[in-house]
Amino acid sequence: MPDPAMPDPAIPDQETLLEFPCRFPVKVMGLAADDFPDLVLALVRVHAPDVRHGDMTTRGSTGGKYLSVTVTFDAVSKAQIDAIYMDLSAHARVLMSL
Repeated sequence: MPDPAMPDPAIPDQETLLEFPCRFPVKVMGLAADDFPDLVLALVRVHAPDVRHGDMTTRGSTGGKYLSVTVTFDAVSKAQIDAIYMDLSAHARVLMSL
């Protein structure tokens, strides 16, 4: 099975305006919980294993019900970014990802 973190030569990166490699932020929102940032980091690390806690910022909503987590990583391909978004959106605790 191909590694989703590696560029697929069959899918040209001309489908995006990004130039790889590049720093890419992913913002993820969910219900506020102490373990939510670690969950997001674990999901991103599947496809970007070099991501560290220092690459992540968090922000709670005004009412404290929601938490947003932004993870900035070194993206190597559109396929990698797509795979991250797919895993995030498939997880039950993730309400939204941008």
